[in-house]
Amino acid sequence: MEVRITSKLMVKPSCSNLNVLKPFKLSLLDQLSPTNYVPCILFYAKPSDSPMNASQFSDRLKQSLSKALTQFYPLAGRTKNNLFVSDYEEGVPYVEARVKGCLSDFIEQSEVLEAMNQLLPCRPFCYLQDSTVPQLAIQVNIFGCGGIALSLCFFHKIIDASTIAAFLRTWAAFSLGSNGELPDLDLLGPSSRLFPPIESMPSNADLKGLLFNEGRRRTRSFVFDANAIATLISKAKSKGLEHPSRVVSLNAFIWKHAMQASRSVSGTRKPAILCQPVSIRQKMKPRLPDYSIGNLFLLPIATYNSVGKDIELTELAYLVREAAISVTNDSQDLLKVSKTISELQSQIAEIVSKGSAEFYTSVSWLNYLDGKIGTIESIAIALS
Repeated sequence: MEVRITSKLMVKPSCSNLNVLKPFKLSLLDQLSPTNYVPCILFYAKPSDSPMNASQFSDRLKQSLSKALTQFYPLAGRTKNNLFVSDYEEGVPYVEARVKGCLSDFIEQSEVLEAMNQLLPCRPFCYLQDSTVPQLAIQVNIFGCGGIALSLCFFHKIIDASTIAAFLRTWAAFSLGSNGELPDLDLLGPSSRLFPPIESMPSNADLKGLLFNEGRRRTRSFVFDANAIATLISKAKSKGLEHPSRVVSLNAFIWKHAMQASRSVSGTRKPAILCQPVSIRQKMKPRLPDYSIGNLFLLPIATYNSVGKDIELTELAYLVREAAISVTNDSQDLLKVSKTISELQSQIAEIVSKGSAEFYTSVSWLNYLDGKIGTIESIAIALS
């Protein structure tokens, strides 16, 4: 695949006086979050009845992006000292590229995942020592057929799945010519009031060694159709879990086979830890809106320690579900739990670094993205 960069610029918020706003404070949860970019690619076929060509579509994207950044102004800023975000006038990198070939041919090719990095504005999933990088970077890839791959890399320091999904909805609204203004900008940053940051982060709270270990990595895609998922749900049922969800069943299935593969390669059986983010926006009282910026999730863990027997899907599904529901609905308890997060992360990192356990993470984007920008529906979505 041949990708040629045609332009690079910085898109800044449409409002020019954001510098008068106070710095956006990070929460404790943000401070503990990894410094890496997470990618998201939305693929759009050119509608046969569209009056716009790809260049006009890109111009509309830039104009509406500028308006969306005024609403989500911290996403245009830079992180300082792992304490706050400021310099909102900096903006976000916006790259335009031309791709030789047809979008449909690209999506259907067997090595599509290996080629996707060429469509991204920056390298994803790598530990970044410099935390002052842009919060968001965008690349618009225009294929020869007129199809478009809209690629975003968002910095995990203050952006989680809910944040980027809400941002995309606002961007889409402005692109349509609708009113994308947020109802209450004061609710952008309640996370730092609920989970106050600390001035000095303990060195043992750094998750670099846990999440960014050295070694070869390959990206793979596995498609589960409706029948396959229904079969998994049926096999994941047990007396303790009569109605497993799609996410629980699939998480348990992937966890099981990841453990089996690890045991096959290493020849050893170790306890396995599964970490799965659970959003707490809807658990707070009053409920926080989806557009609240920050890493508003907790990381309950499931531990499988049955070393001496075969791995049972039903048991794993039960453990996955129990971990997820262990996140309390009591907002006061949530505030208490947050104070022990750094200690828990440090303990897990120490156990894994000593080779005493295997560590897995699983993230579900179900119900977060619909991929619609303006009047054009996405035909595919690629995520982490």
